[in-house]
Order: sequence, then structure tokens, then C-alpha cells
Amino acid sequence: GSKSLKNFCITWIVVCIALCVILPCQLLLRNQDQSTVIERSNNSLDMVEMSGFICGYISCVFYLGSRFPQLYKNFRRRSTEGTSYLLFALAMMGNCTYGLSLVLKMPATKSFQALYLLHHLPWLIGSFGVLFLDIFVTLQFILYRQHKERQPALVALEVEPLLVSEETA
Repeated sequence: GSKSLKNFCITWIVVCIALCVILPCQLLLRNQDQSTVIERSNNSLDMVEMSGFICGYISCVFYLGSRFPQLYKNFRRRSTEGTSYLLFALAMMGNCTYGLSLVLKMPATKSFQALYLLHHLPWLIGSFGVLFLDIFVTLQFILYRQHKERQPALVALEVEPLLVSEETA
């Protein structure tokens, strides 16, 4: 497990570095070509915008995926012991206000609304999707707290370590 996690982290760092190099280069090239470019259609996407969408969807997938390990671990242990509900409550408030800010600044004209939603879809899915998953974490806090109160003799023990020593990998 630790070796595959290490490989994943290295791969992720390489991808982030590549994006941090490619996107500014694309912005510089786009700014230099502004004077020679024939006006493009409002519906077409250039390389920088497409890169932004790709980053948005990758972010959305990782952001949504970040909740499943915690949900699964809580379910498997039948406990939320050691999990900070304040973290999830603040994340819920942040995702709710961020999603609402995107929705509330939607253009009034119908013709621009569909394009606006399409351009902001990865961030809307990310914020409202994680909000939806955080509701399940909240339900786990409620369910497992009541379960703990009903059966005080049961104690959920953490049996697997949070960190594995690098030396054993």
C-alpha cells in the first residue's frame, strides 16, 4: 500500500509541475498572438480554456474522491472516532457558499445561462457534489453517536496505523 501511494504522489506532483509550466506558457503565447488572431467564435475554446476545463474536471474528481475513503472507513469501523466534525461542517459551509456564489452570479439572459453553466460545471459539481457527500458524513456522525450511546460497552478501536513507516516499504 505504501509503495503504490508513494508512486501515486510522485505521479501527481509531476502532473502538477507539468501543468504549472504548460499553462503559463500557453497564456504567454496567447497574449503574443492576440494581435494576429482573427476574432474567434464565442462558442469555441482555445488551448488555455480547454486546459482550465481539464484541470477543473480533474480537481472535481479528486475532490469528490476525497470523501469516499473517510465514508468507507467510518462505515467499516461503525464509528467516527478521531474524525473532526468541525472540519466537515466548515467544508460544507464553504462548498455551499461557493456553489451558491456561482449560481447567484448567473447571467439574467437565457441565452447566456446555458453557456455559463457549461463553463462552471466542474466547479458546481465539485462544490455541490462534495456537499452532498458531506451530508452522508454528517449522517454517520449522528448514526454512530446514537449507536455508541445505546451500547456503551462497545468501543471502536483503531487497529490499523495512520502512517506506515517508510523503512518497511
